[in-house]
Amino acid sequence: MLKTDAVVPEEQHFILSTFSPSAAQKRLAFGVVVGILVVFTLITFGPLNGVHLGRVDAFVPAYATAMFVCDSLTAILLYAQFSILRSRAILVIATGYLFAALTLIPWILVFPGVFAPGKGLMGGMQTTSWVYFFLHAGFPLFMIGYALLKDGDPNKQSRQGTVLTEIALSITLTVALVLAAAFLFISGEALLPRVVLDSRRLSPLWPYVGAPVALLSVFAIVVLWIRRRSVLDLWLMVVMCLFAIEIPLSYYPDPARFSVGWYSVRVIGVISSSLVLIVLLYEIETLYARLLGAVLAQRREREARLMTGDAVAASIAHEVRQPLTAMVTTADAGLRFLDRSIPNLDKAKEAFKRIVADGHRAGEVVGSIRANFKSDVRDRTAFDLNELIQEALALGRGDLQKHGIVVQAEPNKQLPEVRGNRVQLQQVLLNLIMNAIDAMAAKDEPRILNVKSEAHVGDRVMVSVADTGTGINSQDADRMFNPLFTTKSDGMGMGLSICRAIIEAHEGHLWFAPNSPRGTVFQFTLHANSPASAAR
Repeated sequence: MLKTDAVVPEEQHFILSTFSPSAAQKRLAFGVVVGILVVFTLITFGPLNGVHLGRVDAFVPAYATAMFVCDSLTAILLYAQFSILRSRAILVIATGYLFAALTLIPWILVFPGVFAPGKGLMGGMQTTSWVYFFLHAGFPLFMIGYALLKDGDPNKQSRQGTVLTEIALSITLTVALVLAAAFLFISGEALLPRVVLDSRRLSPLWPYVGAPVALLSVFAIVVLWIRRRSVLDLWLMVVMCLFAIEIPLSYYPDPARFSVGWYSVRVIGVISSSLVLIVLLYEIETLYARLLGAVLAQRREREARLMTGDAVAASIAHEVRQPLTAMVTTADAGLRFLDRSIPNLDKAKEAFKRIVADGHRAGEVVGSIRANFKSDVRDRTAFDLNELIQEALALGRGDLQKHGIVVQAEPNKQLPEVRGNRVQLQQVLLNLIMNAIDAMAAKDEPRILNVKSEAHVGDRVMVSVADTGTGINSQDADRMFNPLFTTKSDGMGMGLSICRAIIEAHEGHLWFAPNSPRGTVFQFTLHANSPASAAR
């Protein structure tokens, strides 16, 4: 027959009991059923056939207590799930488990020998079996109701204001039903068909009543199978299968209480009562783990967002500081040229032109940083790497002269052009040059800065920036490219991190090594301009 996927409310995507069962869960359910069938076969046809056991008076109240606790807890968890999902099907199955729990109360009160020798606390000899039939006939009806309702229109749910009312109504009606049935079976015991002969033996009439009751469980299995969707459906089918096995095992092969079959039926009953409870507890554990994982992920995301904000602020401050410093220095020089008794207008104009150039460069730097953090695709052009090196050295000329640093930068005319973002790569070179200046400023002479370019493996070009400064301590080597890590007292800790990000965005590699006899060499590679790189 054709099946259509049920429309599930958004909230149910987080409820494990609405998920489709996995292959492992199906195998486990099948294994439980097969195991119970093996036990049934051993008792009915195997070596346990006809074995009589002694009466254990404490077994009946222990069994009833275990069943009552399991069914009650299952009902409570299902009512709680109904209050969230507003599903009438969940309300029906919760009512069914409440019905099973409450029916155990009159059953234990009328069971012969528990509270009074040879008889129940109330009722007659037939009452116990009829309460048992009532439980095993009523519970499958609730399962059938659940199966028929669970694929209904999810928009036709309980209103929020009526949830507690519906739960209260469910509990009230269930209590009334169980009380009415108990009153009927206790007060009308004389009119009930004789399905037991005495406090231990069952009569030949017992299977004629038990067979239709067992068929109700079989019918519930069929309905659940046809409308199966979820893990909950799977385990309810297992529960109904165990219910169907209980009835014949109670009579065959030994129609007597406290036989091997009778004890086995009670053990099977406890198992069937706890299966859905285990599924719901597993669901709670899984949802708790997901909630904890979501909270931790949200916390990590918040920390990462804060770290990103700090990184952006530090990057802007780090990168813009150099052109701004150059603008202030040049502006001071321009003012001094104008403040002379005979103003040097040519020098002042040159200073103002440099201020304008530095202002444009600051704007380009901000745009470049923004592109890095937004992962924008930037236009890349082909250019001469020698020119880029000279431009970067020109931007740092003031600091180089201030600290008396000798620059060695012979152009390499044999190099091909490279392809990339000129502003970003200029910032990389300038950062490395300024770091070299800072490293050499605290050292005695000689202070030599060597910037060179050369061909590298394949179609790559390598640029080296070597200094004779303090060098890098071995304990700091692994952290030099980490964001916010710096060895400078006034450093931001973002320069090298940004440099590496820019070089890697150009499909290159940035690293450093000790210089000889002292200092550090920073090197990076870039792709030479070619049709393949232009297509990227």
